[in-house]
Amino acid sequence: MELSDANLQTLTEYLKKTLDPDPAIRRPAEKFLESVEGSQNYPLLLLTLLEKSQENVIKVCASVTFKNYIKRNWRIVEDEPNKICESDRIAIKANIVPLMLSSPEQIQKQLSDAISIIGREDFPQKWPDLLTEMVNRFQSGDFHVINGVLRTAHSLFKRYRHEFKSNELWTEIKLVLDAFALPLTNLFKATIELCSTHANDASALKVLFSSLILIAKLFYSLNFQDLPEFFEDNMETWMTNFHTLLTLDNKLLQTDDEEEAGLLELLKSQICDNAALYAQKYDEEFQPYLPRFVTAIWNLLVTTGQEVKYDLLVSNAIQFLASVCERPHYKHLFEDQNTLTSICEKVIVPNMEFRAADEEAFEDNSEEYIRRDLEGSDIDTRRRAACDLVRGLCKFFEGPVTGIFSGYVNSMLQEYAKNPSVNWKHKDAAIYLVTSLASKAQTQKHGITQANELVNLTEFFVNHIQPDLKSPSVNEFPVLKADGIKYIMIFRSQVPKEQLLLSIPLLINHLQAESIVVHTYAAHALERLFTMRGTNNSILITAAEMAPFVEVLLTNLFKALTLPGSSENEYIMKAIMRSFSLLQESIIPYIPSVITQLTQKLLAVSKKQYTFSKVLFVGIFLLISYNCSVIISFPEFIPYVFQVMSLLLEMHKNEIPSSYMALFPHLLQPVLWERTGNIPPLVRLLQAYLERGANTIASAAADKIPGLLGVFQKLIASKANDHQGFYLLNSIIAVSYTHLDVESVDQYRKQIFILLFQRLQNSKTTKFIKSFLVFINLYCIKYGALALQEIFDSIQPKMFGMVLEKIIIPEIQKVSGQVEKKICAVGITKILTECPPMMDTEYTKLWTPLLQALIGLFELPEDDTIPDEEHFIDIEDTPGYQTAFSQLAFAGKKEHDPVGQMVNNPRIHLAQSLHKLSTACPGRVPSMLSTSLNAEALQYLQGYLQAASVTLL
Repeated sequence: MELSDANLQTLTEYLKKTLDPDPAIRRPAEKFLESVEGSQNYPLLLLTLLEKSQENVIKVCASVTFKNYIKRNWRIVEDEPNKICESDRIAIKANIVPLMLSSPEQIQKQLSDAISIIGREDFPQKWPDLLTEMVNRFQSGDFHVINGVLRTAHSLFKRYRHEFKSNELWTEIKLVLDAFALPLTNLFKATIELCSTHANDASALKVLFSSLILIAKLFYSLNFQDLPEFFEDNMETWMTNFHTLLTLDNKLLQTDDEEEAGLLELLKSQICDNAALYAQKYDEEFQPYLPRFVTAIWNLLVTTGQEVKYDLLVSNAIQFLASVCERPHYKHLFEDQNTLTSICEKVIVPNMEFRAADEEAFEDNSEEYIRRDLEGSDIDTRRRAACDLVRGLCKFFEGPVTGIFSGYVNSMLQEYAKNPSVNWKHKDAAIYLVTSLASKAQTQKHGITQANELVNLTEFFVNHIQPDLKSPSVNEFPVLKADGIKYIMIFRSQVPKEQLLLSIPLLINHLQAESIVVHTYAAHALERLFTMRGTNNSILITAAEMAPFVEVLLTNLFKALTLPGSSENEYIMKAIMRSFSLLQESIIPYIPSVITQLTQKLLAVSKKQYTFSKVLFVGIFLLISYNCSVIISFPEFIPYVFQVMSLLLEMHKNEIPSSYMALFPHLLQPVLWERTGNIPPLVRLLQAYLERGANTIASAAADKIPGLLGVFQKLIASKANDHQGFYLLNSIIAVSYTHLDVESVDQYRKQIFILLFQRLQNSKTTKFIKSFLVFINLYCIKYGALALQEIFDSIQPKMFGMVLEKIIIPEIQKVSGQVEKKICAVGITKILTECPPMMDTEYTKLWTPLLQALIGLFELPEDDTIPDEEHFIDIEDTPGYQTAFSQLAFAGKKEHDPVGQMVNNPRIHLAQSLHKLSTACPGRVPSMLSTSLNAEALQYLQGYLQAASVTLL
């Protein structure tokens, strides 16, 4: 595409159409943009539009389109074409920073994100002048420009908080610090001064405090990995000003909104984070400043209200205290009984209360409530922070803290008993306090694994949890019901089994509760209990113990899926799945009803996915035959569909049905293989076709063999997916010798090996070598050692010897997996004993080294070393969003042994084959062994011969 007015006008028109609510207009426009985005100058046209267009809506649309284009295409993926030409890349990097800084804030944010995406790939090596260009803008004095730089820098540097330590990372951070630390510090000081100058100017303060928040975030990122020398030398400047800001209270920055945090709260929250970072990681250097921060944050906590807008600030402030009290250096700050009592009374207990906002979330936003409470995403909540502070204090003061809180718990429970309908929140806080106090160590799989021995969990369960769950009404006091169920969930490893068994009917009963939170918690608790293991790793709760409850369990689980708000409740579905797994044969009488309900549920859910209702297991085969694009419209479901189909096909004993064969040609369509998440289940499905329907393919679909091999060729070219290509090729070879028309595969055999050798020459990796070794040995087993030697030498004279010498002998120790090792052992045995050129040509010199390598495969540890220079592209490491492959539980593929019963013991097989060879060539084999085989290998070999009851002649 040329940079012309005509193309700009065309692009403008199509961008407008992408905003049209009418799908008939919008979708063709989106398709057009997709079709031209690979064209040279396309991104430059977008940048030109957002700079020069007179319509703001077009500018915004162009900026979003450009950002998404960069997100999808900027990363260069090995084995895939470069989606953006080099001249466009250079032009983008030359123009995007000044364009971003001169744009309105709405557009600036989009371009800042685009710079961050480019920076993650290109900075610093391919974009060395980025930092200089950004730092120079600090001198502009224009805080619109400065905030654009700070926002971009934050997006670039925040990954330092999560990266693993490496020399490359240290080098990059040092480069950033050298260029950025001093200008950032100077900007920080100048902005503080401007805040004093404009203390009475609300609009100026808002801009300046936006800058200070970004500066504080950058400080956190740049100090996260290690304490830089520059910041250590300038700690006085930073910490003094942080402390000043922490104690600042300017009414002009206060907001009336009770929900959303203002700039002042956000800044103080970040400063608490920064102080906690230094207290945790750099406590020795931070020690002189710690007392004043403890005092300031304590005062902050006791003077801050309960409004939601303060939640992040209070949470971060409490987390700071939690991080401090866990450090031995600061233990003395908390030793006094009055200090502990004051912390409990003024900080912990008030922030464990169930507020009106929590009650509103429980009732009206249950999905978010569950996500925060069950899934651990409550990291920034007051309750979670208070809980962490309790655990931190218990590290050194478990006895005193338990004593103090026991009094509070008893007091709260007494208040509840006086008037439960009014004071139920007191009991909720008491349960949460007991949970916080008792929890020492926790895992997702087992719940609490280490508890406070001073808290009697079983007694509290029997006296205060069970009575709520035994109440006749499952809808009374729903918050307390949820608390009780969660108590069972998290203390399931601490509560005796007999109490868990008594709880199961109570949990089943609560599946009928109207509250989404309550019936979701009940389903999740059952699912967790059903996974528990007892002694000898056996299932703790058995199918026999569940027998009395099977019918009501299944009835209530499926009824729960009909309750408002839970038609697609994944916790209930997981509980259903886990129940099936646990009950096994006990579920057989209920299968007709269960299958009907599951099918109805699939239909109901699918209807919400537009035309996906057609993609049901009943009609899946014909549907894809008629219109593969319907499936492609819902790519996230495809891997699951293919896995289920594979499982069904693998269960067939005889020839596969015609409905499956109608689908077969469509599975070879290239569009299905473009998504990485489809590849593993698709390969497995094609393997199932070959293993179950090779005769049918040979007679009715032989013309599709080239398509199968085309899939193999695509997969083998990719470092990420080459092993999948070998899986497919191995299946083709395994069945072609006995089932497929030999000629239909025979004509491609040589080309297959040429492709493999080309890949071996151009891009050899350990993973490829291992797969290649398994393949050539499987080929040897199926077609014979002589056929392997002949096809190698037909490609290039003496190629067979080169493969033996350079690949098989030195690399065979890398092969892993019992079946894979067995294939290689049997294949090499055939080369040694059934290939005449190994005995009578120049290949003979390789006979003994090959035998020694085989004995090494039997007896030596696996060589799992990988060269430092190798870089594997992760299977999911592809640009843009794609549904990754997700293995369905209980749908795993059973390992297939293509050698089968033909060889039970490869060592015995080797001995018997050598005996047979020595019978045909008397004297030759013992002679070669005695002159070349090392003593240790010879000793092992004699053991094999003895075990096989044979001798060498």
